[in-house]
Amino acid sequence: MASENSARLAVLIDADNAQSSVARHLLAEVEKYGEAHVKRAYGDWTNPQLKGWSDVLPRNSIEPIQQFAYTHGKNATDSAMIIDAMDLLTSNRFDGFCLVSSDSDFTPLVTRIRDSELKVYGFGEHKTPKAFVSACDEFIFTEDLNHRSERKISPNGEAMSESHDPVQNASDSLLQNSAETTLHCGGWARLSEVREHLMTRHPDFSLSARGYAKLSDLISDSPRFDMEERPSQRGKSPELFVRHRRTSAGTMEV
Repeated sequence: MASENSARLAVLIDADNAQSSVARHLLAEVEKYGEAHVKRAYGDWTNPQLKGWSDVLPRNSIEPIQQFAYTHGKNATDSAMIIDAMDLLTSNRFDGFCLVSSDSDFTPLVTRIRDSELKVYGFGEHKTPKAFVSACDEFIFTEDLNHRSERKISPNGEAMSESHDPVQNASDSLLQNSAETTLHCGGWARLSEVREHLMTRHPDFSLSARGYAKLSDLISDSPRFDMEERPSQRGKSPELFVRHRRTSAGTMEV
């Protein structure tokens, strides 16, 4: 549950490009980042293809915004959602936006919101164009939300160990590469630099899809990395450093 100091978020859903089945998981994910003070879904609700949302909207307190498709081939839903987002942005009531769509048309909107120093969390399918994914502070793939609880279960129904969890193994491999690319003297890398390298080289890497809100939490849970806090040489708060544990014989731990 969000606290009194939680970030105030606006959740805007492009119902034309989002599945109603992800709504519950999506809103639970939003709670990791703050509290949803506005929840709106946009679409032409006379369209039978949006029928699946009819029960989902009231059950999750999502306000439906009607937008008729006046002209064939023109996405009126996108326009309405963008106009609303700008109105909410200029109201100065929010700390961030959650934009739910797999449509790259929202990329300029993300850039505009971030120019105002607000966070943008994107939610969409794996088919989402890379431009939209990269523009967001973080992008969460909705297929991962639906299947996250199944990912650590083996085919025989038993929980998988770390060494047999392909998601964890993939995460560790990417982290190791980023850590070794940003190494400092002594084999340690600043976590902030690891994060920057990781997000630049792999913009589709999603912490949320792996069940984490912060990179430091993911690293802490991995037996393959060490992490320590050190006084900052830059006169700020302490910094976190990370290194990969090498376990092969004759290899120096770095």
